[in-house]
Amino acid sequence: MHPDSTRIRLQPANTQRIPFWGQLFIGLLWIAYTVSLIVTGEGASDMHFLHYVFLVFSLVYLGYVLVHNAPVFGTQSYLEFTPAYIVHKDGLFRPKQAFAAQDIAALELVPQQLRVQLKEGTTYAMSLRQVKGARRKRLMREQVRSFASKHDIALRDTQA
Repeated sequence: MHPDSTRIRLQPANTQRIPFWGQLFIGLLWIAYTVSLIVTGEGASDMHFLHYVFLVFSLVYLGYVLVHNAPVFGTQSYLEFTPAYIVHKDGLFRPKQAFAAQDIAALELVPQQLRVQLKEGTTYAMSLRQVKGARRKRLMREQVRSFASKHDIALRDTQA
């Protein structure tokens, strides 16, 4: 990370119907149930290998839940302000979106959204619902304002 850049960590989007702790509990319950079936030999038959298959799938599911909801591999969702770019990364398996300052025509801060209007005419809307905490929100607004003033980009702030 560049020493002059500021990275604002975004919380994972809570789009699942079951909360993180519920998903974790289900995964651990599946693992405990399968291990108990293997240890006790309950239901041992020609299809006993299915217990091991289910155990592997349960471990994969638990790993998936942890990777998407906990910073296992570092911060995966962030909004970063570098000297020449605004970088948005929305998750582990999603690509980065980098917006060069010379390509940005205007920035618009509306409640729960940062809109980046490029000179080519396209507009990108970044959800800021993942920015948690008053301090992080204040830091993000300050970074947007300083980035806009530093590069002479028109800023419309409806949050002020």
